[in-house]
This record gives sequence, structure tokens and C-alpha cells, in this order.
Amino acid sequence: MAQFNNDKKSLVGNNDTIYEVVMIADQFGNVTDAGGSVQGTDAFGRRRVSEPFTLFEAFNRYDDNGKFFEQLTNATTGFGDDSASIDMTLTDASGDTAIRESKRVFSYQPGKSLQVLNTFVMSTGKTGLRQRVGYFGTNDGLFLELDGTDLFLVKRSQGSDTRVAQSSWNIDTADGNGASGFNLNIATAQIFWMDIEWLGVGSVRCGFVYNGQFIHVHTFHHANTVTAPYMTTACLPIRYEIENTAGTSGASTLKQICSTVISEGGFALSGSSRSIGHSITGTGAVGRELTAAGTYYPIAAIRLKDDQREAVVLPKGIDFVPNSTGNNSVINWRVYKGATVGGGSWNSAASTSSVSYNLTPTSFSGGNLITQGFTASSNQSAQNVSLSDGVFTYQLERNADSCETFLIVAATNTAGDDVAVSINWEEIT
Repeated sequence: MAQFNNDKKSLVGNNDTIYEVVMIADQFGNVTDAGGSVQGTDAFGRRRVSEPFTLFEAFNRYDDNGKFFEQLTNATTGFGDDSASIDMTLTDASGDTAIRESKRVFSYQPGKSLQVLNTFVMSTGKTGLRQRVGYFGTNDGLFLELDGTDLFLVKRSQGSDTRVAQSSWNIDTADGNGASGFNLNIATAQIFWMDIEWLGVGSVRCGFVYNGQFIHVHTFHHANTVTAPYMTTACLPIRYEIENTAGTSGASTLKQICSTVISEGGFALSGSSRSIGHSITGTGAVGRELTAAGTYYPIAAIRLKDDQREAVVLPKGIDFVPNSTGNNSVINWRVYKGATVGGGSWNSAASTSSVSYNLTPTSFSGGNLITQGFTASSNQSAQNVSLSDGVFTYQLERNADSCETFLIVAATNTAGDDVAVSINWEEIT
């Protein structure tokens, strides 16, 4: 096994051959090889020996993967069959804007490095054009920015941006003059990476993957420097932006390719368990009457609160209890994400909860059917449905201007059956 000596050298190899590899510790304590590539340590300086846990992955094989919402102003997006990517295209007019942001934010756990990788091809830089790629939202985050022909790494805190020009990157300026010798050509395909040691005041490392090596170019340091958290949260979305800040010399396209967010060292589910459900007494005790046979009725729904759109909420299970008017009833229950829900009333699950619920909806439309099942209606047919087949499979999501619903509907083959449900979930943030 390789070990460092006092000269920052290591011996690596097998029984037949041993090679000497010179290792360099920069002024910030980041261990690199002579070419400036970060060697096997995460954002906390730990050797990368633990199995990574993927919180999110997005790629486009046959069509847009549907994991991002869009905000377009006089702009278009389109899936490229041959390139397996999304083209975000502007005309030359000032104000043209295309934003694609993940519907989910991703759970940061204190003490674990959060690694983010994005691939893309930016349009050739020109006056009036600004392009951004990274892990950020409207208020907080970190991203790479090409503003005209000038390249920056940017830290955003409550809407205020701290921009560091390429010439001031504190590890490697990536212009061929740094330790790595890497000369970044931002007009070509790139893999931009960062790993985040949040804890409110931790460090963030940024760089590019080149020839299979993680080239470290800049670190944002905060401990022993700031007097408050450097950004409000590390639970953030993936985001791609292209905007004309002025009229440009022609059309421009930012190509979105692939992204992933990884918790280094695994992930341990830890949050607050909550639940809502129909009452067994008083008005609405039966939950919902399925008045007509063969018609799907909305039964219950939850969604993120509008002012807490960056929360991580994971539905974990459903309890479903039918009450039949006949002996041979069969009920089909379904779960939809993103349906439009009408009627009833939306209420806060708790003052400390990020969730609103509706137990009396009267209509629904659209949405994506994500799971379903059948139950026979009798006094012994209560059904518990686990939603734990994947930790983040059913995570509540949001769009540009709304929070998507998580909705339970049901239909029966016998008119007049009643159903009652409860929904259980975990709130991570």
C-alpha cells in the first residue's frame, strides 16, 4: 500500500514493480500529484475509500429525462437524438433567457462530502452572452460562469454573488501555466466538478476532469474567516442558464449533457417522520365515497409549502382502507405526481413542517402515474403500501412557479364504496 514519507513521496506498485510517485501538498493542504490532480481525498481530506451514494443522476438517452423544469424567455430547448443532450438556444435579442433547473434539491448530510459533476458544451463566449452551470438556485449555490469571454467561479449567498476570475483561481489558473499544465478550452465539452464541505462554514473545491484526472483549480475557504454561514443551505438544485444580457452577434446554444450528485461515504436517512390521514369519526369519517363505478376520484394529496420549496421530503408509505357496499368489490388505487388538484382545502401539516395536505380534493387532471395496485374491498382488506423501494424515488418536487402534488386516487367496480387513507413521509430538511 502506498505511504507518504517526509518528502511527500509514495511508493506504489505490485510484487514485480514499484514506482515512485511524487506527491505535492499545496498551501491549503490539498494533496495532488505533480500535475495538479486531486488524488483520492474528499472535501474533508479523507481518503476516498467508502462507496459513494448517488442522490441524483440525469442523462438523456431517448428523450428529455423530465427531471428539470424550464424557464424560457424568447428561447427554445430541444433534445438532440445524436448527442443525447438538451440544446438551450437563444436568438440574438437582449433578454433572451433559458434556464433548466432540477425539480429536486439534494440532501446534504453534515460531515459527508457532497460531490457534484456536470457536463456541458458552452456556446463560444461573446459580448452580451452569459452562461452558467453548477449547483445553485435563485438564492444560494456555486457555479461556473462565462460572462462574455471572461470565466469565473461564483459563490452565491442569499442572492449576492462573489465572483472569482480565472486569473485569480487560487490552485490552478487552468491556462497552461499552473502545476497541472491544463489549458482549459471552455468552448469544448467539459466536466465541471465540485465537492462541498458545508457545515455552514466549510470549504468548497472546484475543478475540471481532464484525461481521467480531477484537476483542482480553486477552493472557497470560510472557516476562521466568515462570521456567518457562507450560504444558507447546501440542499440545492442542479441548474443550467444561458442569457443575453444585451444584444449579441448571433444565435447561441448551451448544450446540457449529464449531471450527478453524490454523497461520499454513504447516506443515512435521518429526519422527522410525519403523517396525515382521514378521521374515523365525525364529518368525512369514511374518507371519500367512490360514487360511480369505474371513475377515479382524488382521495388525498400532499405537496411542499410554497415558501419552503428547497425542502427534502420523502413519502414513505400509504395506508389504504376500503369499506365496501358489496361482497365482490375490487378497488384500484393509484399514485400520481404532478397532477393538478382541484377543490378541498390545503392545510399545514404542522408549523414546523415543510408540507401542506388536502384530504378533501374534488377533482384532478394530468400528472404522472408512478405506482398503483388493487385491493378487494372487505372488512379485512386494509392495505399498507411501502414506498421505500428507493430512498429518493418519490421525493416531492417543484416547478418554476408551483410545488408538484403527490396524489392518491381510487376507483371501484361497485358504486358507493368508501375509502380512507393516510400518507406517511420523512422530512430530511
